[in-house]
Amino acid sequence: MNITQAKTFLIITVIIDSMGIGLIGPVMPALLKELGNTGVSTAAIWGGLLATSFAFMQFCFGPFLGNLSDSYGRRPVLLLSLFVMVIDYLIMGYAASIWVLFIGRLVGGVTAATHSTAMAYMADISKNNEKAQNFGLIGAAFGIGFVLGPLMGGVLGEFSSRAPFFAAAGLAFLNLCLGYFVLPETITDKNKRPFNLSRANPLAALKQLRRINGVGRLLLILFVYDVAFYVYPAIWSYWSEEKFGWGPIQIGYSFAAFGLCMAFTQGYLMRKIIRYIGENKTVTITLYINIISFFFIAFITDSWMVWVLIPVISLGVISGPALQGLMSQAVPDNQQGELQGLLTSITAIGMIISPLLMTFTFGFFTGVGNYLYFPGSPFIISFVLIILCIILYSKRSSKGEK
Repeated sequence: MNITQAKTFLIITVIIDSMGIGLIGPVMPALLKELGNTGVSTAAIWGGLLATSFAFMQFCFGPFLGNLSDSYGRRPVLLLSLFVMVIDYLIMGYAASIWVLFIGRLVGGVTAATHSTAMAYMADISKNNEKAQNFGLIGAAFGIGFVLGPLMGGVLGEFSSRAPFFAAAGLAFLNLCLGYFVLPETITDKNKRPFNLSRANPLAALKQLRRINGVGRLLLILFVYDVAFYVYPAIWSYWSEEKFGWGPIQIGYSFAAFGLCMAFTQGYLMRKIIRYIGENKTVTITLYINIISFFFIAFITDSWMVWVLIPVISLGVISGPALQGLMSQAVPDNQQGELQGLLTSITAIGMIISPLLMTFTFGFFTGVGNYLYFPGSPFIISFVLIILCIILYSKRSSKGEK
């Protein structure tokens, strides 16, 4: 197998995948207000519940799919998840009530393994000292998709709140067709592991991987980081509309700007940083950058400040793939799918907790009749959580964990 070609296809796959996700972001407030006949504060709470239902299914099924990919291959798991993604977007596009959206999110969450399977695939074709950098390429591809997706979603959203969902379904279908014809398999007899149903759940996978030196603490740090970081997708649309009066176009542009900066930092800058200072220092520095970002964005008063902070925020995103790279280096080749499945579950827990915590906090501090009006309050919660990450990571170093 040609490694360069495999990486190129994988990057294209994730770009198309993330375009579909980014397409629907700018129109979610409008669609939820339409279906629920309500204001932005209540729509934000509904949005949090939808995100939580999707994440809950990811949490339950992430390790199951990871174990399947270790046993039966990355290709079938990836293609199946893409097929269900097409169905998911179509259900949401035709939804006549919020409850139909919930069904779509539950179905989509079951097989939303595209990203985690892509990470396991990348681990299969990467040398040990290149894993963090190559995970950054996946993040960069995701960022490029977020440049293109929200721009298209913002434009399409001006015509209809449904149009982006059908466009996302079309992109997912094209991605499925492309993968069917050109995606090679990376699982061979050398790195295949027999499927074990008793290990195909989050708790069992966590028990297995915690036995590896240092992985348990890194998993905890990544979990806390995810809860903090998912404040952005959880409330960005609602916060920007409430704070600055932005519509779908402006929200789409801001998502695109963030995606462009994320693509540059993870696809290019991250490789330079890790090569120069290593994964450990990279994690520490970028966690501090996250602290700065969350503090300042909580108190900004003018919309132009958002555009200044977006490049700084994108530097903090490096923390995630750097942590994942450290864990992937510590885990054997035949457990990479299990690791990525568990990481999907951990991320899903963050996506369960964060949208609920952040949207309810936002709704409380922006609702009618509250004594304190503070739309930036969710970012203060994230600020405190990143401080906790730094404390945990510093203790890891003092104990000599790898």
